Amino acid sequence: FDPLVRKIPWRRNRQPTPVRELVLDNCKSNDGKIEGLTAEFVNLEFLSLINVGLISVSNLPKLPKLKKLELSDNRICGGLDMLAEKLPNLTHLNLSGNKLKDISTLEPLKKLECLKSLDLFNCEVTNLNDYRESVFKLLPQLTYLDGYDREDREAPDSDAEVDGVDEEEDDEEDEDKEEDEDGEEEEFDDEEDDDEDEDVEGEEDEDEVSGEVSAPLGCPAFLS
Repeated sequence: FDPLVRKIPWRRNRQPTPVRELVLDNCKSNDGKIEGLTAEFVNLEFLSLINVGLISVSNLPKLPKLKKLELSDNRICGGLDMLAEKLPNLTHLNLSGNKLKDISTLEPLKKLECLKSLDLFNCEVTNLNDYRESVFKLLPQLTYLDGYDREDREAPDSDAEVDGVDEEEDDEEDEDKEEDEDGEEEEFDDEEDDDEDEDVEGEEDEDEVSGEVSAPLGCPAFLS
């Protein structure tokens, strides 16, 4: 399959900028692996693997800059130990719609020191008594659980950071466009200058030719 890359900006005569957002939703995994997803994506900050049939996160590549990981609607029931090793800077994790039943299965997330937001919608663990209190106690670094903080205040728009990335890329593209336009204007000006020089030279040549053939009034013209 061809991975759906959300946005890979290209520049004229340049290499593409590093991929920072990658969406592979509904691309079925093969033995827990996603074809094409490798550690070469070292600059990846956002990765979406919704409904890809994952039963484990053990085969995820090491992505040191990843901040947001979408794993909803898979079949993960545990084995979250590898996340801290492979995704040390993760801040947002969505495990909604997986087969997580016990609070203890979330204990490995304690090692994700940067984790601020965790979503567990439609997981059996959410049906436990004192679910929210227990998760916040287990993961003191957590700010938001299922979109709300400890005081039930709603989290800000989760897409704001992604939008910021897009705006930055758009600014880069605008700068490139302006550079290209400036280059075209300079080239056009040079062509105009060349044309003017040619016109002046042409007029001078005509004057010289005219001077050789003509003679002052009243004087006979002699041609050899």
